[in-house]
Amino acid sequence: MTRTAGPSTSRANPPLVWVALGAVYIVWGTTYFAIRLVNQTMPPLLSASVRFLLAGTVMFAWTIRRGDRDGDRPGPRQWRAAAIVGCALLLGGNGGVVWAERTVPSGIVALIIALVPLWMALIDRVLLKHRLRVPTVVGLTSGFAGAALLVGSSASGGGVDLTGMLFALGASLSWAMGSLYSRHAPLPKRPFVGVGMEMLCGGAALGIVGILAGELGDIHPERFSTASLLALGYLIAFGSFAGLGSYLWLLRNARTSLVSTYAYVNPVVAVFLGWAFLSEPIGLRTILAGAIVLGSVALIITSGEATAAPEASSGGEPGHEGRDGVEGELALEGVGHAEHERLPEDRRRDLEPDG
Repeated sequence: MTRTAGPSTSRANPPLVWVALGAVYIVWGTTYFAIRLVNQTMPPLLSASVRFLLAGTVMFAWTIRRGDRDGDRPGPRQWRAAAIVGCALLLGGNGGVVWAERTVPSGIVALIIALVPLWMALIDRVLLKHRLRVPTVVGLTSGFAGAALLVGSSASGGGVDLTGMLFALGASLSWAMGSLYSRHAPLPKRPFVGVGMEMLCGGAALGIVGILAGELGDIHPERFSTASLLALGYLIAFGSFAGLGSYLWLLRNARTSLVSTYAYVNPVVAVFLGWAFLSEPIGLRTILAGAIVLGSVALIITSGEATAAPEASSGGEPGHEGRDGVEGELALEGVGHAEHERLPEDRRRDLEPDG
C-alpha cells in the first residue's frame, strides 16, 4: 500500500505530540546550560569530541545493524560528504558554541545561534541567486540589527567578551553553510545512519583541534565536578538522542508550523536557565536584542524562505536527490532553522515505522 506523503497528523495522538514537542523545547533549550556546566571543569573541545564520538558510535552501529536497505551501506563518497557536513556542523558549529561559552553567557550564545535561518536565507540570495520575499528582507535586516545590538554591547565595554561573541557568530554561519550543503550531500537514506557518520567525523575533528589547541594539558580527572560529568552524560543521552528522536517523530506526526516553533522557544529556555542557575545577567539591551532576533526568525520561517524545498541535485547518488539535510538537525540544538520539513517521499517512507 502506498503511504500518504506528509505528516500523519490524523494518526498521531495529540498528547504525544505535545510531549514530543515539550521534549524538543526542553532538551534542546537546556543544551547551552549543560555545555556551560561541562566547561567549568572540562576542556570544551575534547569534551565535545567525547560526546559526539560516543553518541556517533552507538547510533551508527545500531542503525547499520537494523537492516541492509539499499543505500545504507556507506562508501568513500558518503564518508567524504559526512566529513564535510560533520566538520561544518559539529566542529565549526558546536565547536564554536562550546568555545564561545567559556566567556559568553549561555543565553546570549543561544540568541546568536538563532540567527542560522537568517544566514541561510542570505546565502540563498548571495550564492544561489534566489529572490527573497519582502518579509524575508525585513527579517534579515532586523535580525542582523539585533545581532549587532548584542555584539555591540561587548564592543562598547558591556562586560561580554567580544572574541567569544565572534566565535558564536562564526558558529551560526558554519551551521547554516553545513545545513545547506547537506541538502544535496550523497549520504545514506535513513537519517540516523547519516547522523551517526556525521557525529563520528565531526567528533574526530573536534578531538584533533582540541589536541592542537593544547587541551590535553587541561585534562585533570580529579578536578571534574559531578555537575560537569552529569551535564556531559545529559548531552550524550538527551541532546544527541532524545531531542533528535522527538524531532524526527514530530516531522511525520505534526504540522511543520508547529514543529518549527522550537526555533523561538529554545533561546528563551536557554536565557532563563542561564539567569536562574548561572547568575547570568539579563539587561534591557539583551532583552531588546533577543526580541528582535526571535521576531526576525519568525518572519523568515513563516514566509517560507527557510522551509523551501531544495531542487534536485544532479551530482548526488540515486535516491538522494533533493536532500533536505535532516541529519543536520542533530547539531542544531536550539537552533531556529526549519528547512528540513519537506522531506522527499522516499525519505518520508524511511521515517515511517516498519510494518
